[in-house]
Order: sequence, then structure tokens, then C-alpha cells
Amino acid sequence: MSTPFPFTAVVGQDDLRLALLLNAVSPAVGGVLVRGEKGTAKSTAVRALSALLPQVDVVVGCRFSCDPAAPDPACPDGPHEPGPGARRPSRMVELPVGASEDRLVGALDIERALAEGVKSFEPGLLAQAHRGILYVDEVNLLHDHLVDLLLDAAAMGASYVEREGVSVRHAARFLLVGTMNPEEGELRPQLLDRFGLTVEVSASREPDQRVEVVRRRLAYDDDPDGFAARWAEEEAAVRARIVAARELLPSVRLGDGALRQIAATCAAFEVDGMRADIVMARTATALAAWAGRTEVLAEDVRQAALLALPHRRRRNPFDAPGLDEDRLDETLEQFGDGDEDDDPDPDGPGGGGGQPTPDDGPESGGDTAAQPEAGESGQPQSSGAGEQQAVRAAEPFRTKVLTVPGLGDGAAGRRSRARTEHGRTTGARRPRGALTKLHLAATVRAAAPHQRARGRSGPGLVVRRDDLRQATREGREGNLVLFVVDASGSMAARQRMSAVKGAVLSLLLDAYQRRDKVGLVTFRGTAAEVALPPTSSVDAAAARLRSLPTGGRTPLAAGLLKAHDVLRVERLRDPARRALVVVVTDGRATGGAEPVALAGRAASLLAAEGVASVVVDCESGPVRLGLAGRLAEELDGTAVTLDELRADSIAGLVRHVQGTQGTQGTARRAA
Repeated sequence: MSTPFPFTAVVGQDDLRLALLLNAVSPAVGGVLVRGEKGTAKSTAVRALSALLPQVDVVVGCRFSCDPAAPDPACPDGPHEPGPGARRPSRMVELPVGASEDRLVGALDIERALAEGVKSFEPGLLAQAHRGILYVDEVNLLHDHLVDLLLDAAAMGASYVEREGVSVRHAARFLLVGTMNPEEGELRPQLLDRFGLTVEVSASREPDQRVEVVRRRLAYDDDPDGFAARWAEEEAAVRARIVAARELLPSVRLGDGALRQIAATCAAFEVDGMRADIVMARTATALAAWAGRTEVLAEDVRQAALLALPHRRRRNPFDAPGLDEDRLDETLEQFGDGDEDDDPDPDGPGGGGGQPTPDDGPESGGDTAAQPEAGESGQPQSSGAGEQQAVRAAEPFRTKVLTVPGLGDGAAGRRSRARTEHGRTTGARRPRGALTKLHLAATVRAAAPHQRARGRSGPGLVVRRDDLRQATREGREGNLVLFVVDASGSMAARQRMSAVKGAVLSLLLDAYQRRDKVGLVTFRGTAAEVALPPTSSVDAAAARLRSLPTGGRTPLAAGLLKAHDVLRVERLRDPARRALVVVVTDGRATGGAEPVALAGRAASLLAAEGVASVVVDCESGPVRLGLAGRLAEELDGTAVTLDELRADSIAGLVRHVQGTQGTQGTARRAA
């Protein structure tokens, strides 16, 4: 095993290191989510932490790491007789993004369970991580049902495996750490809330600090053992401090004054539920123990708020995480009891708590989102002929559900029908590989005719592997929603473009909730461009949309051809994910020779490949040409107006977008 990079040798990242150490002191804090750009030592710090955790005593031969001093009475390998155990280092178990449910929670041998009544259980990663660290890199790319399972286990301290009435339970208490790059997609707010703490990390802009990062990394790569030896003394000191803080933790007093400050802070920032209050209380207690104190002070409450509240204030993906520190200080001062330090040092434990500024959140979108909008100072993005400055989007609204017809096999999501591992059972088949979902009735029917030939003499059913049947299930998949947005002069009326952006923003929010990938193609002037390649980060798409200028001619054909190219490349990368093209236009086409005919041929190209599509008709005014409807017919899709796109319109609730699968481009509506 290679020597890990020393935890104490990580340069900067005070908030990240503090959050990890607090969880090492008190795993009840609930883990930590590390959000930040690539190359910011997220994974390095997490892997280095495992070397600092104290060793654990385990029952010899127990696959579930039971403590010999207090073995789990329900352990599948038990019951354990009292006696001395063995000591081993704390484990760090890594959960791959592509892991299956059985790999995470473990698997039962269904054949033995049916034929012999024996609970033969193969432990999963949750069992391996018990009393150690469970690390999930790119947790935002993990399937939702797996995230739900591991967060439930982390909250309950146990894992339950249920297979057709056969169940196994084992202890699963671990330090949960997830890392993610927000540019690759966000976690749902409900899942964000399940992580105890969160920190935002970014690369330092200080040249001296960057030089030191490079110097230490090169020294480690040249001689890992020698580099680790030079930091051994610092590592030992931190390890001893963790042990001391753990021993002190039960003695720490959380007074009524501190509790009142915690409750007032959570109420002031309008966080949902009571989990934030509990996490803040545990974090403040761990901070006091880490500082060697037995009393929680106002500075502990302040630091706990900066770590535990920012991610709980996000209501949708376009909200920037963060906390108003001035408001936080006012709340703490107002509800302080006078016996504590009501003027906390902002550079206390951890160096400030990792509070991002309002412009650091995903909504800022980096340089793109920094472009001025209507009513703001600054210059337009460029000075092309006829170009107008970007306008603000109207308020988003709840949209109709646009679905792709047929039955897919894409990644789990919430949009279109698909064959999935989770959902309602629709039939049975012979298993391909390991059996994961048993269809009990079909298995019994397959085994019943052979009982006499197999010499059955008792009440039990003689089951062979050939009898097992896998349940086929139907659920929902996520799609690639590719927006093709007309930004030409014909769309440039300020009120009209604001409504169009509001509609696209609403569809982006819907795509986020349904776990889709999104892409953005825009066309204006003489060409089309890919404003955002397909990604899971809908807030990045929102940032591109927000800064979108308008003006110039309408190269509709170029926009459709660019969409065709994007889909061709994406099919090679993710062939199972079906696409839905949403063209936002008034249907006009200008520029070049025969622009309307050229646009029609480009639309026919998409239709011939069976691409599901919908045209959002943005034409306004008393006289309408119906060009968007004609485009929808050429795409073999369907057209909706901006008003019909709203879920509360009288046009219906669900609209199926038609492709070239033997049907014409009409809308199916379900009441």
C-alpha cells in the first residue's frame, strides 16, 4: 500500500481540514460534503485523514468489525463470546460512482435462502466502513437511490438488506465524506441536508501559497516515505489531539445560552426542519472539545453555523450557497446570554469557517455570469452589429412534463419510461449475471414441475439456479434535454426575450428535478454555437442563459445542424441516454439562400434519426404566421406556446413529445 500524503502537510484549506477533524472527534456530526473545483486537494485530504484516526479493537473473524467490549447482539456473524480482540487501523472505504446496490449494502444468496432457509450474506461496503471512513468521490454523480441508502445508514447507524421477506441487519456507523465538483451537477437539496457539514474549497490565488503546494507535492512524489517521515511529528500531535478530544467530548457542557443562540440562528436563516439545530449543537460541542474546553462558547456556535448552515439554505439549484456573516453576528449578539464572548474572533478555530461570498456560488457561473444584465452598469459582451445587451429572465414557473415516447434503458431519473432496477414489476426473465431482484411467483412456477424428478420428499421447495427468475421493472429515466435557443433580432424585444428566458429557466429547473443532463445551443447572426456542452450542471446552463445577448439574423438551419452534431457526439459517449430537443424560436429563418427550405431539410435530418423534439413557439402579436408549428411538423415533433408550457394551463398536464416511431407530431395529454 502506498504511503498517503500527510494530512498536516496539506497547504491551506483550513475549513476543509477543520470539518474533517470535527467529524473524527465526533462522528455523530454527520459527515462532511466537500464542494469545489478540481485540483483543490479534496481527495488528498480525505485519504490522509484515515491515517490520523485511532486504531480500533475488533472481534477476531467478524466481518462486521464488532467491538469486543460491546459486540452487536444482532451481528450476522454473532453471537460473539466475550474475550480479547485484535487491533487494526481504521479503514477508509471508497464507494465507486458506478457501484451497484448489492455492492453497497451487501447481497443475500437467494437460492440458499429459498431452498435451505439459510441466510448466506456477503457484506457490502457499508459493513467494511463500519467504525471507519466511507468516502464517496463525485457524490453528485452517484445514483439517487444509492445516495439515499448510504445516508439512511449513516443516520441510523445500521444497514438493512431485504430480499423477498429475508432480511439481514448489521451495524454501520462510519464517518461519511463526499466530494463533488458543482460544475458537474448538484445534489438535490433534500440530500444536501443529510450531510452534517459542508465546505467550499478553491485553489489559492496567492503565488507564495501555490509555490508551496507545488514544492510539497513534488517532494512527496520523489520520496513518499521520506516526505511522510518529515511530517511524522506533526501527524502524531494531531492524532493525539483527536484522542484527547474524543475523551473530553462527553464532559463538554452545552449550556442553555448556547442552545438559544443555535435555535435563534437556525430560525433567522429559515432553514427547514430541526436537523440543522441538532448538527449545529453537535458541531459546537466537538469544536469545544477540539479546543480543549468543557464549555461551548459563542465562537463555537458561530463556527458551527458557518459549517452547518450554508448548504441547507439552498431551495433550488439556482440559489447560491452562503451565509450573511453580518446577520449571523447580529443574531448571536442579540441572543447571547452575556456570560460568553459575544464578539467572537472571526479567525478562531479553522480560520473563518469557509464562508463563501455571494458571488462564489454556482449561480455566479464564473466569468460568464459576471457579464452585466439589463439595468446594470457595464458594457455588452461584444459589439456585433445589431446586438443588444442581455436581459433578465422572467420568474420561473412549473412546466408541463415533456417526455420521450417509448421505453428506454438510460440512467435512472424522473422523466421518461424506462426499464430500471427500481420501479413497478412488469414481468420476469432469466437473470443475466447475478440475481438482484427475485420474481418469487415466476421462480416458484419454474421450479414446481420438477419437484418429483428432483426427489422432493418434504415441505420445502427444491430450487435450482435455472429456476430463478429476475423481476423486470419499469421506472423512469433521465434524458438529455438539449435546448436550441433562437437569440436573433426577431426575438430581441426586451419583454419577449425576458419571457423566453423565464421559460427556458423553468425547463432547466424541471430538468434538474428530473435528473436530466442538459445542453445549450444558441443561434444568431450568421452561425450557431454550443453555449454549453451536455452536462449535469443545470446551474451552469442557467448562467450561460442569463448572459445570452440577442441580435442579428436568424440562422435557424445552423442551430438545428449544430444540435444534430451535439447529439451525434453524445450518442457515442452515452448511447443509452435518449435525447429530447427543445427548440425555442418564433420559427423565422433568415440569412443565406433559401433559409426556410434549408431549415426544413435540417429539421428532417433530426426527424429521420428518431430524435424526440418539441418547439416552444415564441411568436407574439395579433398576427401570427404559424412558422413554429410548421417547424414542429418537419421535426415530426410537437409545438407548444409559452402559455401552454405552464403546468397550470388548461391545455393539460402531460405532453408526450413524438419522434419518428410510426406516429405523427401530435401532443398526448393526460388529465
